[in-house]
Amino acid sequence: MNQYGPGIWWSPQSLWVNRSLLYSLIKREIAGRYKGSMLGLFWSFFNPILMLAVYTFVFSVVFRARWKGGTGSNTEFALILFTGLMAFSLCAECLNRAPSLILGNANYVKKVIFPLEILPVVVLGSATFHFFISLLVWLIFYVIFFGIPPLTIVLLPFVLLPLIFLTLGLSWFLASLGVYLRDVSQIIGVFTTMLMFLSPIFYPISILPEKYQIIMHINPLTTIVEQVRGVMIFGDVLNWFFWTLQMIFSLMVAWLGFAWFQKTRKGFADVI
Repeated sequence: MNQYGPGIWWSPQSLWVNRSLLYSLIKREIAGRYKGSMLGLFWSFFNPILMLAVYTFVFSVVFRARWKGGTGSNTEFALILFTGLMAFSLCAECLNRAPSLILGNANYVKKVIFPLEILPVVVLGSATFHFFISLLVWLIFYVIFFGIPPLTIVLLPFVLLPLIFLTLGLSWFLASLGVYLRDVSQIIGVFTTMLMFLSPIFYPISILPEKYQIIMHINPLTTIVEQVRGVMIFGDVLNWFFWTLQMIFSLMVAWLGFAWFQKTRKGFADVI
């Protein structure tokens, strides 16, 4: 173990040792987002509802997008769309903020012995909190209009695990890279916008020609978004073989991202 934490090799030790600090920072992160606003935490409920209404109008009314096998109603389309948006937003919020994480907390780098590796985890914790707020909103609307969701919804935590580790690994990588290349934050903003429309969030992948479907599956979010939708809406059971492959890939990305972060953090103080 060195002065920078648990070494290059990733393990949950650092998160466990700093769990109290991690909890406090996540709590402060969530509260700080709505500090000074009149509605406070209620914005975490209103924002997904407002955005859902806009996207639903554009894609179900204007472009008349539909999912095969559904009722064709705008309400159903809204709930299907919402599942994809929730998964994407969990990832996008972390990726968009990662490049400026170290730059925005320069005092931790220069003045205090601080476990910098937990900063991306703090953002992930905040994003996960907002995911579950959105999930609560989704559940309320689903129960009102369609009744009890399929039992396969209990598999949702398993579906999210590969997404969480993938997001965390990329966040560690981008947090470090953003210190040395200040343009990364601008590039990532454009990239996540492209990623949103190149993931099957607003449309089913089945409507695309087969050659484009193959290209779409290069995007790791494609399978995860479809799995989230499958367990929440259509009652699909996970293919555990492919889920295992996803987990292995995501854990490798997490390990490599953390290793990169620990290897490059020695130069943070010199650059900032």
